[in-house]
Amino acid sequence: MFLSKERSSRIAAGWQHRCTAGMFLEGRMGLLTGKYKYAVETAKGFHLDGTTEERDGKLFFKGTVQTQDQANKIWDAIKTIPDWKTEVVADIQASAASPQTYTVKPGDTLSKIAKQYLGDANAYPAIFEANRDQLSDPDKIKPGQVLKIPPASPK
Repeated sequence: MFLSKERSSRIAAGWQHRCTAGMFLEGRMGLLTGKYKYAVETAKGFHLDGTTEERDGKLFFKGTVQTQDQANKIWDAIKTIPDWKTEVVADIQASAASPQTYTVKPGDTLSKIAKQYLGDANAYPAIFEANRDQLSDPDKIKPGQVLKIPPASPK
């Protein structure tokens, strides 16, 4: 097969896999990119905002995903390959901070928790809304429940 000088130069220059805002641009797949395809696809599935690039015998992941759980799952995918420590350089960050939590104690109310964590007892509906998955009534919380505490609203 005949390759133009320009195409041949691009291939010789190496392969780069770049994603921005979740969009992946495919290039010639390198050896490590193929070896770590599961990790690259996991990053793609979580819309990694950054780059995945193979150069100098290493695969570089750099970017952000929405949650720490997503970042951890990408790391888990990378670590499925025993050689990852010598073949991968990764800087994968979560853009959203993990939510703060609070474990309910006897005598607690959402108002008391809101006063302590949000600075305003009347902000209890924000805690209630953040925990709709486990609360059906803001007056019925139980010791031992782990509640998500939303960020305080700016005043």
